[in-house]
Amino acid sequence: MHIFFQIVFVAFAGFASWLFAKNIMQIRRNILLGKDEDLSDNKSLRWRNLLLLALGQKKMFKNPLVAVMHLVIYAGFIIINIEVLEIILDGILGTHRLFFPFFGGFYTFLINFFEILAVGVLSVCIIFLVRRNIIKLKRFISNDLDGWPRSDANYILLTEIILMTLFLTMNGADRALQLLGSEHYHDTGNFIFSGMIAPIFSGMSESSLIIIERSCWWLHIIGILAFLNYLPYSKHLHIMLAFPNAYYARLNVQGKIHNMQNVQNEVKYMMQPELAPAGDAPPQKFGAKDIFDLSWKNLLDAYSCTECGRCSAACPANQTGKLLSPRKIMMSARDRLEAVGKNINTNGEYKDDGKQLLNDYITVEELRACTTCNACVEECPVSISPLDIIIELRRSLIMEDSNAPQEWNGMFSNIENNFAPWKFSPDDRDKWVEEMK
Repeated sequence: MHIFFQIVFVAFAGFASWLFAKNIMQIRRNILLGKDEDLSDNKSLRWRNLLLLALGQKKMFKNPLVAVMHLVIYAGFIIINIEVLEIILDGILGTHRLFFPFFGGFYTFLINFFEILAVGVLSVCIIFLVRRNIIKLKRFISNDLDGWPRSDANYILLTEIILMTLFLTMNGADRALQLLGSEHYHDTGNFIFSGMIAPIFSGMSESSLIIIERSCWWLHIIGILAFLNYLPYSKHLHIMLAFPNAYYARLNVQGKIHNMQNVQNEVKYMMQPELAPAGDAPPQKFGAKDIFDLSWKNLLDAYSCTECGRCSAACPANQTGKLLSPRKIMMSARDRLEAVGKNINTNGEYKDDGKQLLNDYITVEELRACTTCNACVEECPVSISPLDIIIELRRSLIMEDSNAPQEWNGMFSNIENNFAPWKFSPDDRDKWVEEMK
């Protein structure tokens, strides 16, 4: 019977791991559909960003209470899952608490620490459910979260609660079996919280306790493997992608908008024709219309979005009732990227579906509302830049489609002819001084 369960466990764990790897490779392929961009400079600063922003969650501490609660969930996810290593080895080898004979008292200390974290995670998940569904904080009830995104967040919180409850119940039943002297159940001593649960099982038969303990064990590991394969379809993929996203963050001065080299060259060659290389082809595109025109970093941003809404809460356009929501920009980019990925999966390569990111997923009204103030970038806890995508789409609108309000066109014309937004000749700019005499 033990061998049967080992075979079942290995088959299930192997299938779950294969499916997860397959989905992650598809996400990697989708990200690499973007244009190449070299972000390999200044490695020491990039590692510092990874440690402070992704691991240390530095930006979250602008609101210390929420930051501590988020850190509890994050630490719980990372640290408690160390115990999964033992569960996996137990499942493969047919053992029980494999590490206890090697670590002894330190093993008891570790499980106690895991249980403290588990109770912390359980408590914080309940608080976060209340904030989302009862208190209904403004950034959690906006229209861009309608449907699946709002449900997704609740599903994850409920899953965490169930997993932590199974973990504590499993340990409680395990302790009750230890006290009965059941075979294969090592006397690990009392654990802090499961030790309080163990008396609930007093009076139950050994066989009933084994069923409870084994059921919780199986449900716990199945739940973890199922959660792992749910990640690629969820906003909680940021648990993994926050690390590369922080590492590959652009290190420019905040708010700096990169110049288009092709446009710079055109101006330079117009002023100095002798510098123009022979046979230099004109630029094919300005800005971006679809995900293929964006950088791979923009697409990594889209997959890394936590949908926390801090960007939209800080956006002055959004707060004054404009249609723009930086969070929705990232969600729309990810939706389009997923649609393109499914297209490739179906056809073996991308077949034009008559849609594009610009207009079909993100509207002109959204793009025009952006003031390029950089507030969304500053607020994002994982170094996402909705502004980069907005600028690229807006460049395409203006430079490819000549789609700009009349007021903008007047400003562009003045800059081109007068080198300033105002309709005054450069020679006349200082005449106001004469009028002051």
